[in-house]
Amino acid sequence: MNGQFAPGERLVERELCELLQVSRPPLREALRKLEAEKLVVIVPHRGPVVASLDIAEARELYALRALLEGYAASEFARLASSKQIAQLETAVKNLHKQASNPDRRALIEAKSKIYDVLLGGSGNRLITEVLHGLLTRINLLRATSFSRPERLHESLAEIDELLQRIKERDGEGAQRLATLHIKNAESAALDMMESSAGTKQE
Repeated sequence: MNGQFAPGERLVERELCELLQVSRPPLREALRKLEAEKLVVIVPHRGPVVASLDIAEARELYALRALLEGYAASEFARLASSKQIAQLETAVKNLHKQASNPDRRALIEAKSKIYDVLLGGSGNRLITEVLHGLLTRINLLRATSFSRPERLHESLAEIDELLQRIKERDGEGAQRLATLHIKNAESAALDMMESSAGTKQE
């Protein structure tokens, strides 16, 4: 999640065992889980490598996010208890706090907490299940979109406005803001991915 291993980089079991201070059996089990989550790919004659998301896959993932998270935000505004809205506000405040933290893992964890609260109060377990299944890949894209310097400030402003719509119990407004937030994150991430692809070609 924090970019220590680059997309396409080979993962050497011996080196990972030393780095993580574990034996090979639990490491291999972890690699199998990462493969199931599509974060690691087993390449014949090379072994495990860090998965790469191409631009087409990123577009598909963002399209699914926009649909599901927009609906979840609308339902949260309609159904969430006062306590859940207060929890969301606390999570948003923590995200602002982590914005100045140089450790991007803390920022991504803070963003994930917002979605935990939002999905938990949406009243739709299936959406929660689907989005949690995509969470790790979504976090990879979050790390990409946050790497554009101005995106973080824009993202915080969008989330603040989303919170305000939710506090006003404005389901349509919350859905519109959540969808806009995803579309803007998509634009930032794709800009970074296209720029990186262009640099590699040069």
